[in-house]
Amino acid sequence: MRDWWQNLTDLVLPAECGGCGRPRTVLCARCRTELSGAAPCRVRPVPEPAGLPAVHAAARYADEVRATLLAHKERGALALSGPLGEALAGAVRAGLGAVRAPCAGGRPVLLVPVPSARRAVRARGHDPARRIAYAAAGELRRAGVPARVLPALRQRRDVADQSGLDSRQRLANLAGALTVAPGCGRLLSAGRVVLVDDLMTTGASLAEAARAVRARSWAGSPDRGVGSSISMPASVYWGETWERRGEQRNGPAQQRAGRRSGRPPVTAGAGSADGIIDGLCAAVVAASPDAFEINRN
Repeated sequence: MRDWWQNLTDLVLPAECGGCGRPRTVLCARCRTELSGAAPCRVRPVPEPAGLPAVHAAARYADEVRATLLAHKERGALALSGPLGEALAGAVRAGLGAVRAPCAGGRPVLLVPVPSARRAVRARGHDPARRIAYAAAGELRRAGVPARVLPALRQRRDVADQSGLDSRQRLANLAGALTVAPGCGRLLSAGRVVLVDDLMTTGASLAEAARAVRARSWAGSPDRGVGSSISMPASVYWGETWERRGEQRNGPAQQRAGRRSGRPPVTAGAGSADGIIDGLCAAVVAASPDAFEINRN
């Protein structure tokens, strides 16, 4: 009852600004500007994990933005999901604008949150990324974007606490940890999939989420003859960009490589000069400041 009453009073009578501590406001004007006042940017961690889709972030994870995310995630300041969702919605729009997916017209935007560890959800009493995703979907619908949340990912094994792990250790910790829930494969194929999270540091969580979505969609494709009879979603790209690996994009060679690797080839004509390929993208509220260095010339 004490936790329930605290959640209710936080929603109705916020004690202080989640970013700077100013009294009697959910998030003051200055902190809102820090969170979503700038245009969302493409971000890329260094080193970049294999299979990471194009990621856009609304803000740098520092100062007031960091305090706001921690207040929502760790202190249960649930009213902050509104402004955080607004920031995430901006990053989603930026990601969708950067990825030119064929047959995208009329297809809904599916926000697929990266799930928190089960024990973390129990300790916090909520899943922060999912809560922010629902707020972002509402913001997108109000702007005319047909968006909804599809919590398709599940943890199929326990993982260690990520804090204190470096990028390589996080990749090893999360390898194979996520899977697509039964019955969600067909739903994923019906929309434009955007992986969403509150924060990106090393990119390990988003890379693992992308692997799980790609693996489920490919394993269930009719061409493979296994799993359910879902069709491969046109909005999902199956591997690293050929441009990023510095390989030439000649159609027959790619098709042969796809057959050898067990993955479908990249759709002919897909791609752009900066390596953003038709398909799966990701959006986060904030990313580590170093990840924004991609935008400096």
